[in-house]
Amino acid sequence: MTNTKKSAPGSSAAEEKFDGFTPEERQAMKDHAKELKASARRSPRTAKADAEQDVLAKIAEMPEADRVLAERIHEIVRSAAPDLAPKLWYGMPAYARNGKVVCFFQSAQKFKTRYATLGFSDLATLDEGAMWPTAYALTEPTPEAEARIAELIAKAAG
Repeated sequence: MTNTKKSAPGSSAAEEKFDGFTPEERQAMKDHAKELKASARRSPRTAKADAEQDVLAKIAEMPEADRVLAERIHEIVRSAAPDLAPKLWYGMPAYARNGKVVCFFQSAQKFKTRYATLGFSDLATLDEGAMWPTAYALTEPTPEAEARIAELIAKAAG
C-alpha cells in the first residue's frame, strides 16, 4: 500500500507520492545506530578522546564551506564551554553534557539545505521569555558571528 498526499484545495489536482523518511533522514538514523554501537564498545578510559577524533573526522569529510564553519564552531565550543564533550549525533558534530546533546552543527550538505546551522536541544539554557530560537543559520565565520556563537554556547552550557 502506498501513501499518497493530496494537494491542498485550489492547487494542482495531481497527487504527490509520500514515502516517509527522505534518504538523508534514513542515513542519519543509520549513522546514529552506528554511533550508539561504537560508543558501547569504547573503553571508558579512551571514550572522550575517541569521540573527539570521530567529530574531527566527520568535520574533515565536509565540503570546504561547511568544514570551515564546523572547525570554528568546534574551537569556539572547546573554549567557551570546555565542559561540553564532543560526540557524533545522527552523523553530525555535537557537544554534550553528561551524554546528553546540548548543541550541534548541521552541515548544509547533510539534508541538502541552503545553509549550515548551529542547533540547540531543549537542554540548552537559552530560554528567553515565551519564545526563543533553537537553531541559527550560519553562512560565514565573521568575528561578529563568532562572538555571538561564543555567547550562545556559553549560555547554553549554563
